[in-house]
This record gives sequence, structure tokens and C-alpha cells, in this order.
Amino acid sequence: MGSLNRALAGFALACLVAIPAPSAVAAGTAWPTKPIRLIVPFSPGGGTDIIARTLGQKLAETFGQQFIVDNRPGGGGTIGAETTVRAAPDGYTMCLVSASYAANPALYKLPYDPVNGIAPISLLAVGPLIVVASPTLKANDLKELIALARAKPDSITYGSTGVGSLAHLVGALLDQRTGVRMVHVPYKGAGPGLTDLLAGNINLGYYTAVAVLPHVKSGKLRALGVTTEKRVDAFPGVPAIGEVVPGFAAEHWYGMWGTPGTPPEIIARVNQAVGRMLQTPDLRERIVTDGFVPAHSTPEEYRNRIARDVARWIEVVKRGNIKVDVDG
Repeated sequence: MGSLNRALAGFALACLVAIPAPSAVAAGTAWPTKPIRLIVPFSPGGGTDIIARTLGQKLAETFGQQFIVDNRPGGGGTIGAETTVRAAPDGYTMCLVSASYAANPALYKLPYDPVNGIAPISLLAVGPLIVVASPTLKANDLKELIALARAKPDSITYGSTGVGSLAHLVGALLDQRTGVRMVHVPYKGAGPGLTDLLAGNINLGYYTAVAVLPHVKSGKLRALGVTTEKRVDAFPGVPAIGEVVPGFAAEHWYGMWGTPGTPPEIIARVNQAVGRMLQTPDLRERIVTDGFVPAHSTPEEYRNRIARDVARWIEVVKRGNIKVDVDG
């Protein structure tokens, strides 16, 4: 009996060893076996949300499981990001963010590491903000704008979607790089600020192309520049700020990342799928219509971009003594 018991024990142990570990199953062909949550840390209807829903539908078609968009607004996007970071690292929670994600470390005390405490998947799209002026502003181009701001400090106003928003920080960066002082006017969202700009109540605004292009075409607003180092193909007649202020570059972007510890095999599969999808006509059209260009990257390239922008905005916020309402 002793030898039989030992044989049975050995057989049982061999069976246990043959069972794949849960992580191996999750990382292999078994994933996904249930819907994936795609967190958007903003309200429905914005650019991030629209791209998430378009991309999520395509990912669902590829992987045979729903990618359910879960809007978690608040805290400038930090609530949704923290929700993703704290999820199980099993490949069933991912996050789609905009460039403001990289500004949050400068504005909030974060309970997560925004660079090394995530699992980057890919950059998705990049594009400029458009510097638009009310026709009442007595400056026809960027050089005249900077000269006017230098001659009359604190006389030119620019609107943004709130304190610490990307538009606010880009405006502060332009001030710091040129040595001028323009007055920031924060609004709760793009709509109210754009209304005031069209009415001539403020002088400037920093917006995505989709928000202002109709007004530029109609002559109600004047496009002075794009917030990039070089001109962009979508707006060949609009000069880049980098042409007037050498080295100036502040791109808007969208990107996707997962919970830290997500198996690298899953990250790789999603990254490859995203690369294919960014070449499909309908998704490209969606991105280009919003004034961006598709921009697939490796996970490490995306991490490097986040790290670069985090460092930049920390410096801008510190120099400008910018403080955000932690309850806003």
C-alpha cells in the first residue's frame, strides 16, 4: 500500500504541475474570455470619448469581446486613471487618455506613478492646438501678437477650458518662452470660452481644430498659429509657433495604456491590433476630421512621450506658480 500511495501522490503532483498558471492562461490565447473595460477619464461626448468608442468597436470586432467604454470624469482625469491603476492586472481594464494626462503630475498629488506605474500600449493620434484670435485683436500674426503683448503687459486675454488645462499650460508656456504676460481666463469647458471669443470679450483661445475650423473659415476668428515646432499638413497656411519661437512645441495627443502588471503578451496583442486599426479608412477619417493624424507607437515610445511631457509641464507650472482647485 505504501508504494501505491506514493505512486498516487506522484501522479497527483504531476497533474498539478501540468495545469497552467492563471497568468499564463491570461497572457495566452485564452484572453479575452469576457468584456474589457475601456476607461475614459472624461465625460461622454468629448474627443477622448469619441475616439475611445470608435476604437473600442474595432477592438471588439478583432478580439470577439466587447470593449465597454466606462466614463469616469473628475479631478482633471485623475479619477479614471487611478481606477485603471488599481484594477486587477489581468488585461481586462485599459484607459484612453489625452495629453492632459501628462500635466496632472504638475497639478495634483497623485496616488500613482503616471510614467512607470502603468502599462503603456500605444500612442493613437497627435495634433496641434490652434491659436485663434478675435477680429478685434490688433495683431495679424504671431510676431505682431508677441510684440503687442510685450508692449502692453497684461492687456491681452486668452481663454481655456479651465485652470491647469492643456490650453492654459500652452498659453503659460508661450508667455514663459517669449517673456510676455497675457491674462488667462478659465472657463468650464470649451463652449463658454469660444462664445466669449466670438463675441470679442476675450482676445485669444487655444482650441482643437474641430472646435474652431468652421469659425476660421467663416472669418469670425483668425488662426494665428499652431502649437507645434513645424507646420502641419492639415493647416499648411497656418504658421507654427516654432517658426517664431524656436524650439516651441506642445502637441495634443491621445494614447492608451493598461493596468500595471498586465501580461506583456496582452499588451503586444492590443498594440499590434491598434496599429492595424489606425490604418482603416473610417478610423483615420475620424481622427483627421478632428485635426489630428494617426500615430501608432511602441509601448516604450509612448512611455517616453509621457515622461517628456510630464517633465515639461512640471517646469511650466512651477515657473508660473499655477495652482488648481483640488475639488474642481
